[in-house]
Amino acid sequence: MLFPKTNIEDKLVGQKNKVTDIDRTLAQVYEILNAHQDNQERIENNIITGATRVINNFEFDLLETDKIYHISQIKKVCIDYRLRFLDSKYFKGDIPQEAFYKISEIEKQHGIEVKGFKIIAPSKLFKLKDKDDPLLFAPIGNDYFYLIHKWGNDLHPLRKFLMWPFKNIVNLTLVVFVVSYLVTLLVPDGLFSKTSSAAETMIVFFFMFKCLASVVIFYGFALGKNFNPAIWNSKYFNA
Repeated sequence: MLFPKTNIEDKLVGQKNKVTDIDRTLAQVYEILNAHQDNQERIENNIITGATRVINNFEFDLLETDKIYHISQIKKVCIDYRLRFLDSKYFKGDIPQEAFYKISEIEKQHGIEVKGFKIIAPSKLFKLKDKDDPLLFAPIGNDYFYLIHKWGNDLHPLRKFLMWPFKNIVNLTLVVFVVSYLVTLLVPDGLFSKTSSAAETMIVFFFMFKCLASVVIFYGFALGKNFNPAIWNSKYFNA
């Protein structure tokens, strides 16, 4: 015969093996997905709890040196741009999936469970006691931190310039002084008298300076605002 006879039992066995292979593959997929879900829940819990004073025993040979930052460098950037560097438990924004993936990969590479996460972000992204540019860090000891992931939008290019007055009282006073002078120049000559003079200009200037300074002081006290060096690592809204 040109064609062999068909053995139904062999066909049944073959079909059974196919089903078994499919079931085995699905079981492996479910196992991987469940393990990934459990791993993400564990990492998310570590971020939410935000344990402090934790040192992660990274394998330094595996770390990217350009992602290691000292606390002094972090402080300088936070003060310049009026940002906060706080435990991740105070962060109220969403953590992207990429961050969980990177943490999971780092844990596999270094054979550790990463804890003690910290985040750099504007104050509005933290749950402070009383979408911008968050960065997720993990401590590695001796006041050094390892940058794990950055997400969100970059800061406005003028943010450093706009936050400069809030670095200290001298900067703020200087800004109020300059703005008062510019406002004084807008006052029409002879508004308060028929002839303008240097004395009149000085009186108007001091009046403008006093008004603006009063507004700034009231705004600062009313809203509990403080200068950048005092709030960069403070968990309090009115620090």
